[in-house]
Amino acid sequence: MKKFKKSTWLCGALFIYVTVMAIYLVPRNHNISELEKYLTVAASYVVVALLWFVLRRKERLADERRKDMEQR
Repeated sequence: MKKFKKSTWLCGALFIYVTVMAIYLVPRNHNISELEKYLTVAASYVVVALLWFVLRRKERLADERRKDMEQR
């Protein structure tokens, strides 16, 4: 069985969570403006995307260090 990278499963789970919460909560919230609702959801997606990039870079650097140690 193939092991999924942390950047893949964690960001995928957060993406699904943000999407479900947006579908469920955005139409029911009448206390804030429409623009604020959609900006909040968009900011959540940006945070998930940034987390994905950071975790991918961390995994790549760890792989490079491991390969470097194996070569020595």
